[in-house]
Amino acid sequence: MSFLNLENKTILVTGVANKKSVAYHIGKTLEAENANVLYSVRSEERKQSVAKLIDPGRTFICDVERDEDIARLKKEVSARTDVLHGLVHSIAFANFSEGLKPFHETSKNDFLQCVDISCYSLINLANAFKDLFDPDASVVTISISTTRMAAENYGYMGPAKAALDSSLCFLAKSFSAFSKVRFNSVNAGLLKSSASAGIPGYIDSYLHAEQSTLRKQALTTQEVANTAVFLLSERASGINAQGIVLDAGMSVNYFDKDLVKKSQQQGAPPRKG
Repeated sequence: MSFLNLENKTILVTGVANKKSVAYHIGKTLEAENANVLYSVRSEERKQSVAKLIDPGRTFICDVERDEDIARLKKEVSARTDVLHGLVHSIAFANFSEGLKPFHETSKNDFLQCVDISCYSLINLANAFKDLFDPDASVVTISISTTRMAAENYGYMGPAKAALDSSLCFLAKSFSAFSKVRFNSVNAGLLKSSASAGIPGYIDSYLHAEQSTLRKQALTTQEVANTAVFLLSERASGINAQGIVLDAGMSVNYFDKDLVKKSQQQGAPPRKG
């Protein structure tokens, strides 16, 4: 038996967009552990585009902005299984179509849509599946390593992720009244993903973050998936309402001597003849 004991456990993974997606890596890692993995994607077009990556026969369609889609997803999943042992929430969206703006110019519609998709969808999905969850089920969402650093190009996604982190605690408390369902997040550092590619100036931030890690090597999507799969397993039964920070030590390394030296060299005025 595998240490994680995920064999034949049924887990719904949401948010697969392509082979770089965190959700894709989580799903494939679960499949390697012989779990029964079901998938949910945003649209029929997305289902077709990922058909070579994940089994279309186990893939459902759900646009989390639509309550009726979530209700339909619950009905369709219930028709496939009597119990759900885990849920992976790997969904986020921010509208950068007009380019980068100062945070105080964030539009109300963009901000509310971001919170709806990136945060409220977790609450809505958890509520929809509450009667299908195993009493010891595990819910895992993907967040960011810190919401206290004002990365300008990340914009209003930061506050949305802060709301997501807070919602975990309230969901865990709320569900504790009738179950032992756990809610946790993997709070990941900067990743090389298609979703992050849409963030203005992301590549520069990514390269800086890589040099800020203790190992001088960026966090990988597979490392995030490994942590998520652990949280989904019974081996993480004592972890609830927590965000597991996964940043390869970046948060303790801001004053790395090489980074400081490079910063001072770049900011120094040119020497006179």
